[in-house]
Amino acid sequence: MTTFHLGTMGYGYKDWLGTFYPDHARPEAYLSHYARAFNAVEMDTTFYGTPRADIVQRWREQTPDGFIFCPKTPRTITHDNRLENGIALMEEFTDRVALLGEKLGPILIQFPPEFDATHAGEVDTFLGTLPKHARYAVEFRHRSWDTPKTARMLHAHNLCWVSAEYIIMTPRLHRTTDFLYLRFLGRHGAFERKTHLQTDVTPTLQKWHAQLQPELPKVEAVYAFFNNDFSGHSPTTCNDFKKLLGLQIIEPEIPKQQTLF
Repeated sequence: MTTFHLGTMGYGYKDWLGTFYPDHARPEAYLSHYARAFNAVEMDTTFYGTPRADIVQRWREQTPDGFIFCPKTPRTITHDNRLENGIALMEEFTDRVALLGEKLGPILIQFPPEFDATHAGEVDTFLGTLPKHARYAVEFRHRSWDTPKTARMLHAHNLCWVSAEYIIMTPRLHRTTDFLYLRFLGRHGAFERKTHLQTDVTPTLQKWHAQLQPELPKVEAVYAFFNNDFSGHSPTTCNDFKKLLGLQIIEPEIPKQQTLF
């Protein structure tokens, strides 16, 4: 039976106060509240640098058994330098997030939009150096990668090819290993506030749901994460996708502010 790990891209959004988090929740309480509703999160903060060990341990302590973190590889490795210069940094990063123990899910390796398939040899070499104690999902953002050759490369390394609802990529599933990793993205800055659902994405979710069905018997797990820019409020959209999949929706109670009357 396929296991689903569904959540949002990050969780530290003040715009969710009053709609997902209690009105006066403090940032240090966000994660424990979030983990009551969803069983996974994609950690966007790690894109900006390898977290300290005490921070990683705190993430682990604040979440229940079975919760999964999918950290995003730091940009110093994938965006700011040649990949060959990031091999040692990748080892340091994976060792750090390994402190999550059984709560560590696939590590997301995202390449920038201008990074095209002329770098295939460089990527192939880099992927071959990835530490074996973790699993990985690789996202390409240039259409030149959308070929069978890319699938063969990732399959040879036993890595997942990320499937994304993204403006410049073909919206379809790529199965290259025993799990699927989906990302639901929107145009950056599409919504000024991220307080509530602001566009109906039901038809898009239904198309992805239809693509998933024949693949489920072939994979052990599905990871899917939603961005606020996709529909305006990613917790709501994630729950809408859970409904399509027939999964239980858990909505943590938001305490009501007491009045004097």
